[in-house]
Amino acid sequence: MFRISQFGAVLQGVPRGRFETIVQTHDGDRHIKRFSSWDHLVALVYAQLSGMDSLRTVEASFNQHRLHHYHLGTDCVRRTTLADANTQRDPVIFAELAKVLMAQVSRSLRREGQELLYLLDSTSITLKGNGFDVWTASHATSHTQGLKLHVLYGAHEHAPLQVDISAPNVNDVSHGTTLPLQAQARYVFDKGYCDYSWWHRIDQAGALFVTRFKRNAAVTVVEARAIQAQAAEGILRDEVVRFRHRHPGGQRINTYDKPLRRIEVRRPGKTSLILATNDLLSPAHAIADYYKARWQIELFFKWIKQHLKLKRFLGRSERAVRTQILTALIAYLLVALYKAVRAMKEDLWTILCMLRSALFQRPATERQIERRRKRQRDCLTHVQAGLFA
Repeated sequence: MFRISQFGAVLQGVPRGRFETIVQTHDGDRHIKRFSSWDHLVALVYAQLSGMDSLRTVEASFNQHRLHHYHLGTDCVRRTTLADANTQRDPVIFAELAKVLMAQVSRSLRREGQELLYLLDSTSITLKGNGFDVWTASHATSHTQGLKLHVLYGAHEHAPLQVDISAPNVNDVSHGTTLPLQAQARYVFDKGYCDYSWWHRIDQAGALFVTRFKRNAAVTVVEARAIQAQAAEGILRDEVVRFRHRHPGGQRINTYDKPLRRIEVRRPGKTSLILATNDLLSPAHAIADYYKARWQIELFFKWIKQHLKLKRFLGRSERAVRTQILTALIAYLLVALYKAVRAMKEDLWTILCMLRSALFQRPATERQIERRRKRQRDCLTHVQAGLFA
């Protein structure tokens, strides 16, 4: 009896029918005879999960498991074919699949009645050298040449919920203002997203935000609130403030005309944090904890850069790089779904290590073989015991 491999179990997280619809919508397999979008996806997810970082190693390693290819719905891969697909196939197919999986992860991992806590940030992916400079140099900044990954991260789901890839010279706040806002959600972001009119839109949408004031923010104190005893060590100030100016600078117009809270948080050995929020009800220490939760998205960026393949790329064209970034996110989401479906207690890194070492093993078959061997040993032990009775 056939038993599914662990790699096959991971790929079960992909809604195959939905994926085929995406491919047809974008003509992803038009004029393609052999290497379909599904073949492409399987090969790149395999590269991410197995840790392979070159076309040659992907080809050699993946093709060693020919007996499993039929059950995965794919075939052997050739590095020239994979290179051509990375260069020619539109990465929008993988971007749409990532959106589907992010929605699936959100539904699977969010608990009923749990607060919607969203973390917003970006990270840069450096791309320099032969092949990269052709398309990255013109958008480089003084700090970064390459691409920027913008992520809306679910704090309770521990997974990205919305992803966008842009040039590094796109400001974080310019991207943030394009996000759809959800009522009764709480958004946490740093002072790179300082746009008072956008803060006003968040408030008007019925959502809350926690961020940081810039040091030169012109505000007037309306009320100084008493600091609760249990928060006295960490909270220095808790004030209700209003903006002084309608024109904060340049051609900008500040539409935020409601009260805000300004909370100063002590950091031992460092400059204190000045937080801004439209939450006028929660305790000051709770607001500080919400901002502290923003560290989760930093850990997410660190995780995917360290444990998935986002430093060495299987192609140097813009399409190849974008496709590899998206398949790294898809691999992360598939591992998260694999963990959720099996109610595994291990952390994602441990699960990835387990998968990486045994992608094509068939756990159910191995357990069946071990049970058979145990019965044989028990039977042999019983017979031998009778010989020496």
